[in-house]
Amino acid sequence: MLQIKTSEKFFSFIVKTEFESKVRFDQCGIVMYLDSENWLKGSIEYENEKFQHLGSVVTNNGYSDWATTRIDAKIKSIWYRFSRRLDDFCIECSEDGINFNQMRICHIYKANDEIQFGLYACSPEDSSFKATFTNMEITECKWPSHNGQAPDEE
Repeated sequence: MLQIKTSEKFFSFIVKTEFESKVRFDQCGIVMYLDSENWLKGSIEYENEKFQHLGSVVTNNGYSDWATTRIDAKIKSIWYRFSRRLDDFCIECSEDGINFNQMRICHIYKANDEIQFGLYACSPEDSSFKATFTNMEITECKWPSHNGQAPDEE
């Protein structure tokens, strides 16, 4: 993990990931790690030569859940946008760095002040792989408020 600390309550962090995963569970993406009981991540996790999992894990007070969808194993690059609104968070992904799609919205109970967020890569099996992170940017919050938010367009 490579993280920075902030007390900023409204922001977005954008990063492009490129990876050469090849062994089951190789993964890289974005992470917010407060402690072992309170954290979240968004990543692509390699499964086999046919597919991998694009997903997220949210852990609140020691309880975790995992939300995934299968994507083609040929995908070797993806952008992430991690946004904070107080103690609520949104993870989005994009193939082009312009058009982002929501992966996850969650609340982290212990994220009421300073947080740590950033990048991670891991290869939990007996292996290693190359992961490259580029185009990192911290911006004003790109996650719009729901107050009067127009419905999604078709």
